[in-house]
Amino acid sequence: MENTTDAHAKILVVDDERDIKSLFEMKFRREIRKGELAFSFAFSGEEALDYMKGHASEIILILSDINMPGMSGIELLKRIRVQHPSPNPKVMMVTAYNDDDYYQQAITNGANDFLTKPIDFSQLKEKLQSL
Repeated sequence: MENTTDAHAKILVVDDERDIKSLFEMKFRREIRKGELAFSFAFSGEEALDYMKGHASEIILILSDINMPGMSGIELLKRIRVQHPSPNPKVMMVTAYNDDDYYQQAITNGANDFLTKPIDFSQLKEKLQSL
């Protein structure tokens, strides 16, 4: 588990690709520096659930990849909705595949939104402004 700042995390990014951390830090450097956004990173669904045990009340959004080894993003979403009903963080699912089946699974299991990779960071920033 890695934080981009010493502040408490507000957005948890879950992705097995470790380079996602430097990508988010680069794309959101201005917002991070101003203290507008803070990110934490988990590199598996299991790591995300462990992190949430002590930080669930701080997290307003979880951005989770769907395709990860071990626990999938859909399974993580199901567990979050059961284990953390209140406060109930928004969950945005991210996948490299523009697949209707994944979209339906994500929405059925309580996802608030769905993005495809490569992430359009200007679109993501717009979505984050409405949180």
